[in-house]
Amino acid sequence: MALDLKNIHIGSMIQSHVEQNEFEMTRICKFMRSSEKEIEVMYLQKDLPTDVLLRWSKLLQYDFFRVYSQYLILFAPQKSSVQTKEDKKSVLPQFRKNLYTQEIIDFILELIRTGKRTKKQVMEEYNIPKSTLYKWLEKY
Repeated sequence: MALDLKNIHIGSMIQSHVEQNEFEMTRICKFMRSSEKEIEVMYLQKDLPTDVLLRWSKLLQYDFFRVYSQYLILFAPQKSSVQTKEDKKSVLPQFRKNLYTQEIIDFILELIRTGKRTKKQVMEEYNIPKSTLYKWLEKY
């Protein structure tokens, strides 16, 4: 299953992972504290509450939240490094935005290889430095 980061359907991703790894429905129902019918409904959901997604991540030993993080890395605008008077120190932890996972690298390189984007378009659209992109092309 190819990952479409612009159109995330978490329910179908969970279902694919369950089927691929042959998880038993009885085990899933017990862990999720849900009936088979409720599990089937979850598979149809485009998104799920975070507490439910966390349970799925634990059960399937897969970080489904990372899919959304990758979306943010690729498509969310970067915050300007210039601070203004209105900027306040956040109490939330701050994360570096430019952490590229293997899935993101593969996604970007696939765009170039299939001709959907040029190197220049990738650098502009996703704010990927030229040196980084060329290292990926050489390495992968």
